[in-house]
Amino acid sequence: MKTYKVFAISLLALGLSACNDDYLERYPLSELAPENYFLTAAELQNYTNAFYTELPDALAIHYNTPNQADDEARNTLASEIRGTRETPSSGAGWTWTELRQINFYLENSHKCQDEAARLKYDGIARFFRAYFYFDKIVRFGDVPWYDSVLEIDDEGLFKARDSRKLVFSNMLEDIDFAIANGQTAKSGQLITKWTALALKSRMCLFEGTFRKYHGLGDWEPILEEAAKASEELINSGVYSVYKSNATTAYHELFIAEDAITSEMILARQYNAAVPYVHSANFYILSASYGRPGMQKSLVNSYLMKDGTRFTDINNYQTMQFFEEMQNRDPRLSQTVRTPGYKRIGSAETSVPDFATSVTGYQYIKYVLASTFDAGQSTNDMPIFRYAEVLLNFAEAKAELGTLTQADIDKSIKLLRDRVDMPNLDLQAANSNPDNYLRTEYANSTKGANEGVILEIRRERRIELVKEGHRYRDLLRWKEGARLEKPFYGMYFPGVGQYDLDKDGKLDLVIYEGTTPTRLPGVQYQKLGELVLENGTSGGRIVNLPDILKKWDEQKDYFYPIPTQELQLNKNLTQNPGWDQTGT
Repeated sequence: MKTYKVFAISLLALGLSACNDDYLERYPLSELAPENYFLTAAELQNYTNAFYTELPDALAIHYNTPNQADDEARNTLASEIRGTRETPSSGAGWTWTELRQINFYLENSHKCQDEAARLKYDGIARFFRAYFYFDKIVRFGDVPWYDSVLEIDDEGLFKARDSRKLVFSNMLEDIDFAIANGQTAKSGQLITKWTALALKSRMCLFEGTFRKYHGLGDWEPILEEAAKASEELINSGVYSVYKSNATTAYHELFIAEDAITSEMILARQYNAAVPYVHSANFYILSASYGRPGMQKSLVNSYLMKDGTRFTDINNYQTMQFFEEMQNRDPRLSQTVRTPGYKRIGSAETSVPDFATSVTGYQYIKYVLASTFDAGQSTNDMPIFRYAEVLLNFAEAKAELGTLTQADIDKSIKLLRDRVDMPNLDLQAANSNPDNYLRTEYANSTKGANEGVILEIRRERRIELVKEGHRYRDLLRWKEGARLEKPFYGMYFPGVGQYDLDKDGKLDLVIYEGTTPTRLPGVQYQKLGELVLENGTSGGRIVNLPDILKKWDEQKDYFYPIPTQELQLNKNLTQNPGWDQTGT
């Protein structure tokens, strides 16, 4: 039975409900009378609990676009992928309310005479300030750094943007303080020393690779910090890769009612009794939310079970569903429906449902039994996972050119061991880089380490699919142009009847013209509604062929600053490529 902590309760306890419009116009000072608060450890805890609402919920993790980027196709496209973003008048992520609350706390926590408590909760506050600014520099690049509460007439409110390098330097100070003062007891729901190390690992990998691939300089020390933070967490021995059975362990992580805290460093907790539930089943299995399906380029990226490359097989491009799913990395069959799939609680096998998946590669990650289909899912959702830290460590060292086979053995190997896959061989990867991955990542580092960098990107994409990382990965690698490529699904040779899982039963009819007589249990897709790249001659399913995907290398790596902010603060400048008033 899971015990449930609703961190937003502290907002109500303090009289700071986000529903109070007046509060949004005032600092917490007018609500709290700080001379009478922040005096005890309990009050520090109560106030900092409110910061947890800054963490992403299930919607952002597994569904929101453009987070899934080129991993996933739907029957709609995010404006970031379509190239239709416009400069907004307000909002759009340029909000600072959470930062004011954090800074207000840090200006008043010294009133507590319990030094141990103060250091602990100051560490949590500074974790969240680093987390807040991480989102801001990813989204906007240069942003103003504020570490104090400003009054409405304070000149600091009208400062220019600080450089991302200055902001990131301050973020490092914050996260190092959080690491030094965080609790060492493990918790799947609370910020600890280990959560802070995981955030440092994540934000330093992003910033270091972003600087490297965007030519900003000073990237090596940041990637060294990413590797050091990752290695400290690895060497602590506090976390491990969850293992049970190679054919089920990966899937079990994401359907667990309670987060498996041997691997989950921080998770969003859900409980039907509160009620606080999410809708993963509904989003993945209904036709109402875009009919999501894994994109074929990701399916192609999964290795064969023996560690060889699927894309080295001569006819891989024209393999049909049953054949292409045989003898693959077991994570594939634990992420999407493959032949023989049985849903939790069912004895019947199920093939992909084309009414709810535009590509035919239908997700099972996060999907529970049918009793949860009405938006009532209660499996906890990952925010920081040990597997990500292992991948961050390997990638940082690979980009620095310092990666050794021993480094791979204590990072990538652990993930492959979970599913009984062969280890990544550093020398083999670099002596024979994968040409398929070279076409996937045109801007990756060339030279002696190219092969292993590509293989780590493969591993990252597979291991972390649908956990909200992919879009940011493309941003930092300067690979946004990948989003312009067509999104494909399964291959079919043309109209005809298909037994998808080769069990002797008809599963799918693709037809043109008049609808054939329908048989029970059979899916019917009309050619034209289901679009094949070569029409009646067959080919891969093409997702949204009538919508032009567009990526502008000069402006689309950042979001525009709202025009209202530019008008209020004349010292702010707009991001390159976005004019002051429009697109």
